[in-house]
Amino acid sequence: MKEDFWKEVGLSESEYELIKEILQREPNEVELGMFGVMWSEHCSYKNSRNVLKQFPTEAPWVLQGPGENAGVIDIGDGQAVAFKIESHNHPSAIEPYQGAATGVGGIIRDIFTMGARPIASLNSLRFGSLKSKKTQYLFSGVVSGIAGYGNRIGVPTVAGEVYFHPSYEDNCLVNAMSVGLMNHEELAKGFASGPGNPVFVVGARTGRDGIHGATFASEELSEATEEKRPAVQAGDPFMEKLLMEACLEVIKTGYVVGMQDMGAAGITSSACEMASRAGTGIEIDVAKVPCREEGMSAYEILLSESQERMLIVVQKGKEKEVQDIFTKWDLEATVIGQVTADGQMTIREGKEIVAQIPAKALTELCPRYDREAKEPEYLAQAQGYDLASLPEMEDYGKVLVTLLGTPTIASKEWVYSQFDYMVGTNTVVPPGSDAAVLRIKGYNKGIAMKVDGNSRYVYLDPYRGGQIAVAEAARNIICTGGKPLAITDCLNFGNPEKPEIFWQFKQAVAGMSEACRVLGTPVVGGNVSLYNETNGEAIYPTPIVGIVGLVEDLAHVTTLGFKQEEDIIILLGITKDELGASTYLSVIHGLEAGKTPEIDLELEKQVQQATLELIKMGLVVSAHDCSEGGLAVALAECCIQGKIGADVALTENIRPSSILFGESQSRIIISINKSKIDLVLQQLKKFQVPYKVLGSVGGDSLNIAGSGWKVNVDVAEMEEKYREAIACLMKG
Repeated sequence: MKEDFWKEVGLSESEYELIKEILQREPNEVELGMFGVMWSEHCSYKNSRNVLKQFPTEAPWVLQGPGENAGVIDIGDGQAVAFKIESHNHPSAIEPYQGAATGVGGIIRDIFTMGARPIASLNSLRFGSLKSKKTQYLFSGVVSGIAGYGNRIGVPTVAGEVYFHPSYEDNCLVNAMSVGLMNHEELAKGFASGPGNPVFVVGARTGRDGIHGATFASEELSEATEEKRPAVQAGDPFMEKLLMEACLEVIKTGYVVGMQDMGAAGITSSACEMASRAGTGIEIDVAKVPCREEGMSAYEILLSESQERMLIVVQKGKEKEVQDIFTKWDLEATVIGQVTADGQMTIREGKEIVAQIPAKALTELCPRYDREAKEPEYLAQAQGYDLASLPEMEDYGKVLVTLLGTPTIASKEWVYSQFDYMVGTNTVVPPGSDAAVLRIKGYNKGIAMKVDGNSRYVYLDPYRGGQIAVAEAARNIICTGGKPLAITDCLNFGNPEKPEIFWQFKQAVAGMSEACRVLGTPVVGGNVSLYNETNGEAIYPTPIVGIVGLVEDLAHVTTLGFKQEEDIIILLGITKDELGASTYLSVIHGLEAGKTPEIDLELEKQVQQATLELIKMGLVVSAHDCSEGGLAVALAECCIQGKIGADVALTENIRPSSILFGESQSRIIISINKSKIDLVLQQLKKFQVPYKVLGSVGGDSLNIAGSGWKVNVDVAEMEEKYREAIACLMKG
């Protein structure tokens, strides 16, 4: 073995010494490679696991929390939803099409591994400035990769979000989420139980693609990154479709003891994690693994991340029945080993033992680090910026149109028009609204889902930004008529070995945890993606929240567009003099400063509960939350979606820019039939929710009257700017 080989596989010297202590000997090259991938941040969470303990993870409706391939929640009628979000950032930064495509494929496998049929995909994307040719290349490739895989496998891509910011120029973020539906009795887990039970590898053959992909995902990007291109896997959605159907069928036989996707770290991770969970051992003969390339070594076979493969433990004596099912689907199913009782992960190549490691050494014995945390120096100056000295604008209508044409706010139709979001014919609310809704066939109920996160908020106040990420995601579910049930998160940060980055991470998780407790949305799974840096420059801290809620009655489904003339517009919540961290400040004044908007989680809870109750009472015609761009942008979006104008009066005694474009939290715009005004106001008083009647729906322009100022913009003008912004930049 080459001297200092431990460095090549991403281990530190202290970790290498710990491995020798665990094994009571020198590891060989194959064993070091296995430790390298399993002790990478991507697989072990060695820098983050202690922090993640803050998350609330339990509730009566949680059937499976963190620790499995996906979280699972009860939605009544003996049914459950499995869902999970994961990152594929580094691969997408160097090979955008395949990086994004295999991100979609991997997260879909996590869902059907649990026994759930995938019914929806979502994505959260971050790129640099869309005026940059590099960003246009990455953006186009990633969107094509998501479409190419999702459309072909037949799972609708129903929701997502896209932000553009210079901090992501060289390190884009591609977070993929999948949601699946199952009956309770179909729940499968990743356990290698029962010594003597056979271990199958099923699906695609193993190649040399993706070797050390987990290690690659756990280091910073640099000029040398292009050399890592072979670490990016290639996906085959047609193969995955067959694999999905075969796995779901074989689970229903009852012959499956445990099943796990071969994602990061391939056979190594799936085998040792399944054995570790069950407290057993596992023996694998790599000579029996079907390979698509000649002369693959044990090292390559064990660390390959070739796509569309699963490891399955089956009841002894049921091998033929299981193989017959996979043969029916034109898939290989090969016995490559068995479960053992010795707690060891034993790797053979024929008769020769090439590696032998305690299974728990690769999982539970990985070191856990409590890194130094230090508040960044930039923060005090950024938060203390004197926003009171900012000049007010002469033409707020022009500002509004400018914000509507900003790629982060503008319509993402250029993106989702490339996705098949209607396949399966269950999509009730497609992309473009606050959240997506899918009906559950045979029942008068649906699932609402959304991904959300604002990195500028977290950059300027990680704790408050973390709270807002959860609150806004839940608010989106509420606005669609759903009750938020649980979240999955993807935590994208820079190098945790830098005290300032680790401080951001700890603070954001603490804020998210508090919001989850108050709003009753436990965390049932997720992913941590650290080392998102290029040449030492970190991305903005970006925790993404994926959330799932239940629409108890499809009659409750609500969308954001204004619907009819003379409907009354009401704002729930309070508008404050808050411009800090706003899109307005960034786009119009070129400033990313000030304080992140305050959030009162108890008020947030009240506003959300009041809105949902009004929706259930049939009193709400439309609902939309106020987020990026503030109240003016939210009103414009309601007009654009409804293709109708509005007349509004905003008389708060604060500066016009804050009234129009400040991003005060816990605010929802609803429209109601004018005949219901007395009843609605009565209910709002009962809920003790602050509110303001803004005006009414009607006409073909958005008119906003203030104290000595006004906005008057045609809906057609706003819509053109809003819908064409991204397409124009991509053409140019």
